[in-house]
Amino acid sequence: MNQNKPATELRLALEELSPYFWRGAWFSLFSSLLVLAPSAYMLEVYDRVVNSRSHLTLAMLTLLVLMAYALMEVLEWVRAEVMREAAVGLDRRLSPRVFSAIFDANLKRLPGGSMQPMNDLRTLRDFLYSPPLLTVMEVPVSLVALVLTFAISPVLGWTSVVAAVVQTFVGWRNERSTQPPLLAANRSATAAQQYADSSLRNAQVIESMGMLPRIYRRWMERHEEFLQSQALASYRGGFYQALSKFVQTTVGSLLLGLGAWLLLKNQLNGGAAFMIVGSILGGRVLAPLVQLVAQWQTVVNVRDAYTRLDGMLATVPARQAGMALPRPNGQLLVEGLMAAAPGSQALILRGVAFALNPGEVLAVVGPSASGKTTLARLLVGIWPAVGGKVRLDGADVFAWDKNELGPSMGYLPQGVELFEGTVAENIARFGRVDQQLVEDAARVVGLHDLILALPQGYASPVGRDGAVLSGGQRQRVALARALYGRPAFVVLDEPNSSLDESGDAALAQAIAQLKLTGTTFVVMTHRTSVLGVADKLLVLRDGQTQMFGPRDDVIKALAEAAAKSRHVSVAAPAPVAG
Repeated sequence: MNQNKPATELRLALEELSPYFWRGAWFSLFSSLLVLAPSAYMLEVYDRVVNSRSHLTLAMLTLLVLMAYALMEVLEWVRAEVMREAAVGLDRRLSPRVFSAIFDANLKRLPGGSMQPMNDLRTLRDFLYSPPLLTVMEVPVSLVALVLTFAISPVLGWTSVVAAVVQTFVGWRNERSTQPPLLAANRSATAAQQYADSSLRNAQVIESMGMLPRIYRRWMERHEEFLQSQALASYRGGFYQALSKFVQTTVGSLLLGLGAWLLLKNQLNGGAAFMIVGSILGGRVLAPLVQLVAQWQTVVNVRDAYTRLDGMLATVPARQAGMALPRPNGQLLVEGLMAAAPGSQALILRGVAFALNPGEVLAVVGPSASGKTTLARLLVGIWPAVGGKVRLDGADVFAWDKNELGPSMGYLPQGVELFEGTVAENIARFGRVDQQLVEDAARVVGLHDLILALPQGYASPVGRDGAVLSGGQRQRVALARALYGRPAFVVLDEPNSSLDESGDAALAQAIAQLKLTGTTFVVMTHRTSVLGVADKLLVLRDGQTQMFGPRDDVIKALAEAAAKSRHVSVAAPAPVAG
């Protein structure tokens, strides 16, 4: 490993757990040494009890070995608890960071914007007190057993070393043969899970048009690939596990036979009893390797989880806390904005520029795919600009800490999302529910009476994705959430797409009311109902500013351009048939 290479975030988090690893290693050392208690008991019985025929000696030796067994179990239990504390520490250290990274990756359309990193963290956490890691901690005792085996006879020692080399080769072959199908199985499982999640999100469409059998067939194709790859990996892994156990069993008998042969030639140190002790110690040398081969799939899984999580945290760096800024007044300045979707080079916005004073309302209109939604995302700072800046009171909105800016910002996206919880919690943005502010926001959008008509009023749960409410009610709740606390700057992307006439009127009234208190609005719309409260109008076409200025001036210019276009169309001569 390159020592000059800086440690990654995940590696540093694991290094912080080194005190736990050291404590676990010491407990492993002592508990593993106590595993030799049966051998010591056997030697003492042969040496003292058989020769002296003393019942008291037998009773005392038996009591001592039982105490050793009890102490060994206590030490192993304490070791497991120490490593479980390490796992909890890792989870507390990394789970907020991983959750934030998943959120940012999803927001920026980067790899890792799913729950897979959380699953990888859970895999790492569980590994810290799993049998493979605890087995590795017992390796020092295996070295002690090897030294004792050499003391009994160099022949038995070298035989144990050769057996350990063979076991290592079996483990290496197990890795080489099972890794490709395991990787293929993981890819297929991920693809099948993503396809299933996508299908479940569109369950109503699938059911209404009878698409379920075909969707199931496509999912089953991916699932079958997973099953076949997993079966191949299991078949190969099972073969090498059986081979590993065969080597261990054979070596145990081989060491016993060699011990007898050495005893007959008077080359075994310690006498006849050490013939059996040598066999037991040789088995202890191989025990960790056998356990690792048996648990190799767990080792492979945790290695892959570490690689994925480490790469994801490197790709999505932690958010940096910026300098605290005062609450904005709503002065908006957009400078030569150039924008593309994250991960794409195709420009969606090209050179968009305008300015708004506090309390002004800008309506943004234009055909589909003109860049209105992209502009909305840049105005609230969730997408970065390729060029240019969006400044609120002179500060870059994208760089502004959203935890600090959020209470002063309101945003209603085109796709309305409510979260499981009560109506009041959704309006209050899941912070501390100020009932007065919640009711004020609901009244502003004409929702107060509708909420009171619900079974539990403001305490009524909205259900998953707001399923308890109608489309118009969901949009009004989301609008109330955007206006909660009377923010200084509000961006609404098609806020009236699901509203009826009364909802349209309530929206226009809400904008007019908050405009008087100094709130700046930018409203993307296809409908004309909002234009009555707009001060300025921006017309987008193909990502560029076609017109911008006071509302009445832009509307007049559009009408004149449309009239001129009709005049030219009527005056044009009819084509002559050739």
